[in-house]
Amino acid sequence: MLKGIPEIISPDLLKILDEMGHGDDLVIGDSNYPAASNAKRLVRADGQNVPDMLDAILSLFPLDTFVEKPVTLMQVVKGDPTVPEVQDRIRAVVRKHDQRGDAAIGTTERFEFYERAKQAYAIVATTEHGAYGCVILKKGVIH
Repeated sequence: MLKGIPEIISPDLLKILDEMGHGDDLVIGDSNYPAASNAKRLVRADGQNVPDMLDAILSLFPLDTFVEKPVTLMQVVKGDPTVPEVQDRIRAVVRKHDQRGDAAIGTTERFEFYERAKQAYAIVATTEHGAYGCVILKKGVIH
């Protein structure tokens, strides 16, 4: 038993967060994201949504301060009328944990997101139902 570890963080995820190094990427995927086929290391977080998982992770995980946008969201595909409300909740969590707020968040096109995510250290697969609820985090250092 440990103190201060959010209960949403499984032992497997805690190990991965600890072994990641500066500049490594972590993906938190929604329920539509092809996590199993893209992951070098996969952590299942069934029953969890992306904003809650992000909040728990960012309570332990420093975002990279040496890059302009250490948080990356997936852009809505051109012509898709979806309004990704989950991204507003993701932005609120980032503002809570990083003084740069929205300035720390970038976006990238869907297939560019997939290619970058394939190179990530690990992918956390949630059951988030909000469309475009995927996020990539770049790990920083503790100062």
